Amino acid sequence: MVNVPETQAIEEHERRRLMTLRQLNLLDTPPSESFDRITRIASELFDLPIAAVSLTDEDRQWFKSRVGIDHWEIPRFKACCGEVADTSQVLVLPDLLESPHYRNSPLAQSGIRFYAGAPLQTYDGYTLGAMCVLGREPRSVTEHEIRVLQDLAAMVMGQIELQHAFGRVDPLTGLSNGSKFIEDLEDRSRDNAGMSCFALYIELIDIAEMHSLQRVLGLSCLDEAAREAAIRLQLRLGTGKVLYQVGLGQYVHILESAERCPDESEALDMALDLRQVLLSMPLGDAAPFMLHPVVGVMPFRLGEIAPTDVLRTAQSACQSARDSETGVSLFSVALDEQDMRRFALISGFRHALEDAGQLQLLYQPRVSLVSDECVGAEALIRWQHPTLGPVAPDEFIPLIEHTPMARLLTDWVLRHAVDQAAVWHRRGLGLRMSINISAANLLESDFITRLKSYLTEQALPVTALELELTERALIGNTRASTEALDALVEASIRIAIDDFGTGYSSLAYLQEVPADVVKIDRSFVAQIDHEARSQTLVKAMISMAHDLGYHVVAEGVETEKSYRLLQAMGCDEAQGYWLARPLTVEAFDDWLTAR
Repeated sequence: MVNVPETQAIEEHERRRLMTLRQLNLLDTPPSESFDRITRIASELFDLPIAAVSLTDEDRQWFKSRVGIDHWEIPRFKACCGEVADTSQVLVLPDLLESPHYRNSPLAQSGIRFYAGAPLQTYDGYTLGAMCVLGREPRSVTEHEIRVLQDLAAMVMGQIELQHAFGRVDPLTGLSNGSKFIEDLEDRSRDNAGMSCFALYIELIDIAEMHSLQRVLGLSCLDEAAREAAIRLQLRLGTGKVLYQVGLGQYVHILESAERCPDESEALDMALDLRQVLLSMPLGDAAPFMLHPVVGVMPFRLGEIAPTDVLRTAQSACQSARDSETGVSLFSVALDEQDMRRFALISGFRHALEDAGQLQLLYQPRVSLVSDECVGAEALIRWQHPTLGPVAPDEFIPLIEHTPMARLLTDWVLRHAVDQAAVWHRRGLGLRMSINISAANLLESDFITRLKSYLTEQALPVTALELELTERALIGNTRASTEALDALVEASIRIAIDDFGTGYSSLAYLQEVPADVVKIDRSFVAQIDHEARSQTLVKAMISMAHDLGYHVVAEGVETEKSYRLLQAMGCDEAQGYWLARPLTVEAFDDWLTAR
């Protein structure tokens, strides 16, 4: 009775073995002295006329190296090396004519009487063929000779792995790597310039989650997932289809056709199919946490785009698929332009810090709702990019905050704002300068020391300065940020909660955070002149903040009615376009004089 599961397992193992053999790119390749040297040694050690490095293909034995054999291949049928590939065991036949199975084989009929072969086995257990020695007379072997033959087989495998892995193969999966992708695409572009193709960029795991998963599951678990994904994707693509590994859990396949141009729907269907292959991977308990495969599809013509740009844009489409949670996404020129712009901003910001003409501070007045007098200003940075033109702070600051340049950005603002505050102080204007800092600044070990030194250089009292932080920055639970806030309080530097009301649903933190000022976000203030509910909400926020001992500033005041309502509610200060837009130093002085 046929055991179906066992038969299927054998067939699956053979499919994977053949795939591994073909990935090594050894079949039908020219002779190599590095392999011939080993076969000559084998022939001399065993004092036999024939030795070979035999690779077992689907229906043939092909000799990568041979001594004493004229032909390059023989049929796999009743070939001794085929049995070595099937069993992964050393095979010794002292006399083929005494073997019921091999006495009528093509090998025996050619005059071969003795055979000994040791398996050529990969690290993951697939036997490629055999290191074999043969003779025309019956012969026995000793245990020592068997060990020597196994050592020779290991030397062959070492040479195979060395040649295969030299700069072009990913050692984890055995797939061609990114360097080979670029090399192959350049070759295709020369031979088939103008052919329409699609690059399918497949990402098994969200790169943003990679380090967290590595800490929880260990690197070996991720490696195993990437290896299994590579095998399943290659099997799905089929024989002759090349899959590249360009990063851990990141693969690329080029869809092309010699007969016709593949269309967009075909590429998207294949992308969906490959994604489903990964979704169905059995990874046990780790699967729900690890498997978030996405596929980006990039159409291009051979020779019209550099291979590196194919990879970049295909990965951009892949990230778009992850961001949109669609699983599969076609490359978008608009999204790519956004990515390129973000890169241009990040790479250009360091030059902006060094170029006196690009960055500028503007100052938006803050007015007392009690006296109607200007009592301070918020320093707001502006960037005039040499090629992109004006860049809004909402666009470039979030980008810079996640780079090492966040420190340089804040340092530039601190220096210039403190210098201007010192000018106003020496003129006796009594204005307080408000400066925005980020949570990352609190983690800088020398932040407070630097700030104090700038104040000392300009002989500016700490009462002339206020630091604004968002709710999220103030509620950071790290020990370093808490210690930094305590040090600011100890130095008598005033702290303001910026964008109050937009960060946390719980207000319990107001009892603990070491701040002096609450700045009500403009999203609440903008509606108070025509919505009763907004009036009620803002009034309650002002009352609560006062009860807790905070000074209250309303941002986004854009009408006189809003201004008067805030006065009636007992708000302390106002800031917004109705009073003044952000101004240059000269315009600020003119506004102040006119007021």
